[in-house]
Amino acid sequence: MIKKFFIITYVTITYQTNKNGLKMSIIIKRAKEEDKTFLAKMVLQSSRAGKKIGLFDIIFETENDSKIIEQLEKLITTSIKNHCHFSNFLIAELDGKDVGTLCSYEPRISNKETFIEALKEIGQDGDISKRLEVFYNCDFEINNRVLMFDFMEELEGFIDVGVLKALMQKSILTARLKGYRIGQTLVEIGSLESILLYKKMGFKEIKAKECELYQEQFGRKGLVLLEMGF
Repeated sequence: MIKKFFIITYVTITYQTNKNGLKMSIIIKRAKEEDKTFLAKMVLQSSRAGKKIGLFDIIFETENDSKIIEQLEKLITTSIKNHCHFSNFLIAELDGKDVGTLCSYEPRISNKETFIEALKEIGQDGDISKRLEVFYNCDFEINNRVLMFDFMEELEGFIDVGVLKALMQKSILTARLKGYRIGQTLVEIGSLESILLYKKMGFKEIKAKECELYQEQFGRKGLVLLEMGF
């Protein structure tokens, strides 16, 4: 018996702003290849998370935003489905403007190996594993039966209007249709606002890992693994 699944491309959710009480419609849509520039900017914003540099500054060996965004655009559109691939993203649109992103990916498909292969595809040579060491030394063993969330970001000026909540609701709906019942995410130790936000959405801390190399590079003690059932 063949089961048919229907993917909802657009979801509209109305939230009330906390400034003037007006109702604003948030449209959640699946990202397309032509969204690569917006996605690249949000990925860079998320990777830095208030730090001077983030993972992609190290990978691409530059702190020049334009050069990093150019490389991220390529990474987002590789033939290999790495975790940064545009097909993993949802975009929130408010009054015709893209204002937020959320990535959800399957570790059985998008993992360390596919990430490295995708970086090679866009011309990153040399010892890529060495550049990734600072992150993977502080990573967790991820179960292939969970769905991972990443790059949950919104533009400045659109905080507290329900953008991230709407993105998460749509992402969970899609995850359930795929058969997933557990979602996880990684947040830096000390990123109190991000951790609080995820907890408000139903996530709980299950593990924390402190890493000397990570702290030396980024000034953060390590990573926290959060989990939510749905």
